[in-house]
Amino acid sequence: MNAADPEHGTPVIGCDLDGVIWRGDDAILGAAAGIAALRAAGFRVAFLSNNSSHVVADVVAKLDRFGIMTDPADVFTSARAAADLLAGELAPGSRVLVCAGPGVAEALTGVGFEPVRDRPAAAVVVGFHQDFDFAGLTRASDAVRDGARFVATNRDATYPIPGGMAPGAGAIVAAVATASGREPEVAGKPSAPTVAMVQRELGTRGVMIGDRPSTDGALADALGWPFALVLSGVTAAIPPLGGEAIPDPPPAYVADDLGVLAPRLVAAFAPRGA
Repeated sequence: MNAADPEHGTPVIGCDLDGVIWRGDDAILGAAAGIAALRAAGFRVAFLSNNSSHVVADVVAKLDRFGIMTDPADVFTSARAAADLLAGELAPGSRVLVCAGPGVAEALTGVGFEPVRDRPAAAVVVGFHQDFDFAGLTRASDAVRDGARFVATNRDATYPIPGGMAPGAGAIVAAVATASGREPEVAGKPSAPTVAMVQRELGTRGVMIGDRPSTDGALADALGWPFALVLSGVTAAIPPLGGEAIPDPPPAYVADDLGVLAPRLVAAFAPRGA
């Protein structure tokens, strides 16, 4: 794909959040300036996150605090991908057990399901949440063993926080899978529900920016988009425990952070004269 073909306009930029824009509650240096440079060159920037825990309004508010004004229509999470997956399969009004944060409940409500915290349930959606406990594990795994459809928002083992990494949704999903004896369908990057969501909502031409080759890079491959890797999250030349290594061969675009990366993407993909 020639993402820079000026006859077809400017490609969309798909940008991850954790490890690219912020680490926990700390902004990553250069991220806001990088987004501003991309927008000034005419790119639409959409945020594609595997983090399902927050409602969209809270994601928008956090971006705003970090100097990145964003329309809610430009925020796409694995919670929405999970809801879309089930919307094509379950009857409207179905009870869906939420072993996840408020973002999943919001997404399920938005497609006409009833989010619940206990059985009976037609499906179980498991995602990142900080109040996961033994009772929640029991409720989710019992429902899965009862025959409920088992959907994981994503299987990221970790996510970046200031000074290191924290357990991610994948750690919670692994607990439910172990306790229930079943493996989940996965909705988030780079799985088919997210690919379909991106193609439907953003079109077929774009560039994916992320810090995790196994998800962001694999999503770019599935979409046929170039991948731009930043080293401000979980990936490094010498990978940290729980992190990832720079692929060999590396992506065409690799930079320490988004502020350094953005001018390179503008030069490569903005239409001439932008």
